[in-house]
Amino acid sequence: MQLFITAFTIGLVGSFHCIGMCGPIAFALPIKSNTLFSRISSGILYNLGRLSTYVLFGLLFGIIGQGISTASTQQTISIVLGVVLILSVLLPKSLINKINPSSTIGFYISKVKNSLGKLLKSSSTPNLILIGLLNGLLPCGLVYAAIGGAIATGEVTSGALFMLAFGLGTLPMMFSAVLLSNFISLSFRNRIRKMIPIFVIILGCLFIVRGLNLNIPYLSPKIDVAQPFIQDCAN
Repeated sequence: MQLFITAFTIGLVGSFHCIGMCGPIAFALPIKSNTLFSRISSGILYNLGRLSTYVLFGLLFGIIGQGISTASTQQTISIVLGVVLILSVLLPKSLINKINPSSTIGFYISKVKNSLGKLLKSSSTPNLILIGLLNGLLPCGLVYAAIGGAIATGEVTSGALFMLAFGLGTLPMMFSAVLLSNFISLSFRNRIRKMIPIFVIILGCLFIVRGLNLNIPYLSPKIDVAQPFIQDCAN
């Protein structure tokens, strides 16, 4: 249970990152009418698609996690993810830009963005769900960090539940983005963007602390090295 509370907390704390990176898509959702019901229903469909992608990631990477049988490996994954998140903020942009993705990945990202652009032109129910599904496929450091947590669970079901808990943590902020898109000014959105690096560093620190196995409830729970997954099942 502690693992899933951690996942929810990561999503909740990191949702400021979500609103900065994925917010533009939520703000641009093709809502049929400017009524509260229409905004609520559109927000539900969009976020349903987004959470579905996260759960699928959890299932996929949970399979990979089944091959991880030691707590020390889990701890290493957590610490490495934390360090990578912090470095992504602290390293000069010029250096990061030199680490270009392959043409295949670039082509994939381009296809996802083009598909999103087409879907944003129609407010049909399937389109709103598909927008959420594709949104979840866009590159995102926060999602990658959550995937690392899903791998560390060491189980398919637990990996899916971890990603679901993470997605539910992002839900309040992302759902609010849909409901309040008409009332959130450009200057406020820019201020949120400026805060993103702070929250990324906080997330990185949380992953590092969790990996240190400090026996702090919820934040860095003690993992039995001999039986690393038993305590989560018991809880």
